[in-house]
Amino acid sequence: MGSILTFVPKVGFDDATSRIVSAAFEAACRELRDTGQPLVVQEVMAERIVDAARSGERDLIRLRDAALTALSASKQRR
Repeated sequence: MGSILTFVPKVGFDDATSRIVSAAFEAACRELRDTGQPLVVQEVMAERIVDAARSGERDLIRLRDAALTALSASKQRR
């Protein structure tokens, strides 16, 4: 499991928000474990989490779900 900083090196959040964003990313990655997802999937998840956090979201579960919902919607369109 990688760090969200791999995908978004300088997001400009305070320490508390950075911890929440990182934890949300790790939780989203755990949800996808062993599914053979390419690295680009992690990048999309990171972007979704950061976008939600920039919009003011600070709940770890909702941030995680923002990442996973984006992937779910993508699968449904195929």
